[in-house]
Parts: sequence; structure tokens; C-alpha cells
Amino acid sequence: MSKRVAIIASNGGLFDAYKVFNIATAAAATDQEVAIFFTFEGLNLIHKEAYQQLPMPEGKEHYAEGFQKANIPAIPELVEMAQDMGVKFIGCQMTMDALGLEKADLLDGIEVGGAVTFLDFAKDADVTLTF
Repeated sequence: MSKRVAIIASNGGLFDAYKVFNIATAAAATDQEVAIFFTFEGLNLIHKEAYQQLPMPEGKEHYAEGFQKANIPAIPELVEMAQDMGVKFIGCQMTMDALGLEKADLLDGIEVGGAVTFLDFAKDADVTLTF
């Protein structure tokens, strides 16, 4: 049985996205089963429009040059990598309902479910993280 990593993404900024997708792709690259539950502002990370222009935290603009110099992939590339590696993306139905979002507003390949959907995966997780 492979190890499982369960991640809750509840924040929606650029740094949050790098944390979530860096850990998810690293875990997937080491043959771990990974699921990310996107809730509240975390839905920005898988929103078709928002994920392409996540805000840099104020006063941290110097990171942009560092990311470029270090050849760190942009968030859309990391999302694609994660999906290609089999990372399961779950959009929170409750939050989507509260925000008036439809599945069509999110990236392709996203499962929509509630907390129970995520908990079913997370109950057997070896690692659980929240960002």
C-alpha cells in the first residue's frame, strides 16, 4: 500500500500555491498518493482565471526575479505537473455554493465534493498538511 498525503488548501495567494503544489508534486514524485482539498480562498488555486494571476504578497516583489533566475515553474505549470502525476484535486462543494462557483469555473479534471469526500481519503493518510 502506498503512502498517502492529504493537503488542505484554504489560502489563495501565490506563496500558498507554491507551498501546496511543491509538496504535492514532491510527494507524487516519490510514489505517494496525494489529494488536495481546495476550500475558501484555496479555490483560487484551481480557478480557471484566478490561478494564472495569483497576487504576490505586498513587499515580496523581489521573489519574482528569484523565481525566474532559479527556473521555478509558474503556478499553471505546477498545476499541470501535479495533475499529470495523478494528484487528486477536490474542490469544496460548500465553499463553491457559498461563492456561487460552478464546476465549469474550475480547471478541468477537478472533482467536486464535500468534507466527507476529502475525509474518506484523509482517514488513511500518513501525512496531513494545511496551507
